[in-house]
Amino acid sequence: MYQSPRRLCSALLQRDAPGLRRPPAPGLRRQSSPPAAAPRPASWFLWTANALSCNGCIIVLSFSVVCSMGNGTSRLYSALAKTLNSSTASQHPEYLVSPDTEHLEPIDPKELLEECRAVLHTRPPRFQRDFVDLRTDCPSRHPPIRVMQWNILAQALGEGKDNFVQCPVEALKWEERKCLILEEILAYEPDILCLQEVDHYFDTFQPLLSRLGYQGTFFPKPWSPCLDVEHNNGPDGCALFFLQNRFKLVSSANIRLTAMTLKTNQVAIAQTLECKESGRQFCIAVTHLKARTGWERFRSAQGCDLLQNLQSITQGAKIPLIVCGDFNAEPTEEVYKHFASSSLNLNSAYKLLSADGQSEPPYTTWKIRTSGECRHTLDYIWYSKHALSVRSALDLLTEEQIGPNRLPSFNYPSDHLSLVCDFSFNEEPDGLL
Repeated sequence: MYQSPRRLCSALLQRDAPGLRRPPAPGLRRQSSPPAAAPRPASWFLWTANALSCNGCIIVLSFSVVCSMGNGTSRLYSALAKTLNSSTASQHPEYLVSPDTEHLEPIDPKELLEECRAVLHTRPPRFQRDFVDLRTDCPSRHPPIRVMQWNILAQALGEGKDNFVQCPVEALKWEERKCLILEEILAYEPDILCLQEVDHYFDTFQPLLSRLGYQGTFFPKPWSPCLDVEHNNGPDGCALFFLQNRFKLVSSANIRLTAMTLKTNQVAIAQTLECKESGRQFCIAVTHLKARTGWERFRSAQGCDLLQNLQSITQGAKIPLIVCGDFNAEPTEEVYKHFASSSLNLNSAYKLLSADGQSEPPYTTWKIRTSGECRHTLDYIWYSKHALSVRSALDLLTEEQIGPNRLPSFNYPSDHLSLVCDFSFNEEPDGLL
């Protein structure tokens, strides 16, 4: 039976919360307590997979997953379940690619935003953030490339392991929090979206964003901490999306990072894209390095491994590069210094918001856990400073906006702030790219 794009959108948004199908009639207000979670349908199932190797890049999927079989993903999950459980799985890396979505009707982003706001109608409005104009030269001949970097907070970790003691439990319920995440993405309309801690890729982000015109890639952590949480939705990992009407995919690599010759639990995705307007190529990468104090040398080694991979992918810095990630490292750490001094000639975009252009923001994450209050700068957008220019950058939330209970909250869905930059190619790059 044919479903309109709007009905497809509604089904995906409301899959977790049947009670949120329509806003209440005027004069009525939804009760503050969220509706009970819908029972899992009989089509949920369990599947496991082993490590694969493809073109020199390790692709590890050693996990058990409980997944929802939505209209747009049943064919993919059927293929994964059948192929990855077989001894010949390594001969079929194509099953790790997102399913063909050309036959699916597109969604109007305004309709999706309207539905998100209908679900969120009892919550306070989203925070207002402004772009800071950083242009210092003449406008580019081509539209800028808007890149969004965001650790969205894995649902299983937010509810099960991260212990946000000042955040109400109701603020973390997925049926509403996913709409806050989508609202943030739709508000800034990125051309490229780099996400970490994604544990709802196949049942939420891939089906919805593909209908908005994005092509997506997901690479899960080999041993995701999400799998330790009861009723998890599978492993978390990095995801990279780009608008297909603006870019053509030239090459893609899933990278399992190493440290001190050891394969680690952290991953990266690196893709070479070609701009359809200008014909210029560039590499976009997303990563999430090891967390916690005491792992500084480990992060440093992971960063060196990623830089070595990117050196090869960009042909010795001939191809311009943008690297997004939650590095779990303050600017004082060695891994930050490695990126700042790399032969790839990288600069950190958000330094440009400071008065001297040399200082990182005071924070990109701010939370309160049982161990205390944590306020750190951990998230970055690096770029090839000789080949690319930052046209503008989205300003951060102020302490007043964040509020005394910090993040996440009813206003904001993650403990990390989204970073958004507009890039343009320099017309005549000087020196090495």
